Amino acid sequence: MFRIVRANQKLHSAFTERLSREPGILVEQFDREGSAEHAWSLLTRAHAYQISAARDEVPKPYHAGAELLARCPQLLCVSSGGAGYDTVDVDACTRAGVLVLNQAGANAQSVAEATLGLIIDITHRLSLSDRRLRRERGFTREDLMGEEIAGKTLGLIGIGHVGRTVARLAAAFGMRVVACDPLVPPEEVRQRGAEPLELDALLQCSDIVSVHCPRDSSTLGLMNDAAFSSMKRGAYFVNTARGGIHDQRALLSALQSGQVRAAGLDVWELEPPPLDDPLLQHESVVATYHTAGVTTEARARIALWAADQLAQAFAGVTPPRMVNPEVWPQFKLRLAKAAG
Repeated sequence: MFRIVRANQKLHSAFTERLSREPGILVEQFDREGSAEHAWSLLTRAHAYQISAARDEVPKPYHAGAELLARCPQLLCVSSGGAGYDTVDVDACTRAGVLVLNQAGANAQSVAEATLGLIIDITHRLSLSDRRLRRERGFTREDLMGEEIAGKTLGLIGIGHVGRTVARLAAAFGMRVVACDPLVPPEEVRQRGAEPLELDALLQCSDIVSVHCPRDSSTLGLMNDAAFSSMKRGAYFVNTARGGIHDQRALLSALQSGQVRAAGLDVWELEPPPLDDPLLQHESVVATYHTAGVTTEARARIALWAADQLAQAFAGVTPPRMVNPEVWPQFKLRLAKAAG
């Protein structure tokens, strides 16, 4: 019997329904805020750990890092409930021979649609108009004048699953799309619907800069004072990827100086941000709570894809979305041993 353990965060019922049809697989659940003894009694016997991708949804002791791996010697696989895996120390898993899976692409359409929504909101000043209309009088329609996005240059930092979908949607609005992605060859960037540029050139030519790269050591703080200073004066900034890729203090300074005209932020260093966060108080910021990918359709796909991949892995079939594929041969050996 292979045991899959998960915490009690929101997960579409498609996950359990799909795995209930797999003989020899048992799904067990613990309460994140409940008995630690019960949680560890399940985790230490687990063969797979289905974990939320959002770092603030999982108490730190239950993140899939070196300490948890040391306590869970039977663990063969960690499956992230999203494209990201902020709650997983991939290097530690690789050293331990633990396969890491993610669900890259499952919420790409949802995040891309939300990105376009934020772009339209901040350029047309929709949320600002709504807020002012509800609280005051004496302003004119011209005080809320926006800008069309047709003909504007959209700069994508990252053109993976989400970025390429944003590129396709932006093209339908008549935008020029440029992209910077060191992991994608220039010709592939073109095939994904964007003109390849280096980051500095992208920042200098873009009317709107939108972030779609992973959060890692190379991108943490990528959008800092120097980066915002390199942007066109009065350009717009959007981040629906991960908090920490943009420096919140640097962005606030750029907004206050007018270097950045407005920002659409779905992600934060701390989620949710405190009520007194200066960016939340700024009139030119449209803020959401890491919900760009939180749709009925995306959540169902994530749950189903995660279940499918775990079922494939335990059947010895190569799953399609491995974060550390170099572990696969070792995983198969450990799987055979666990199966007796």
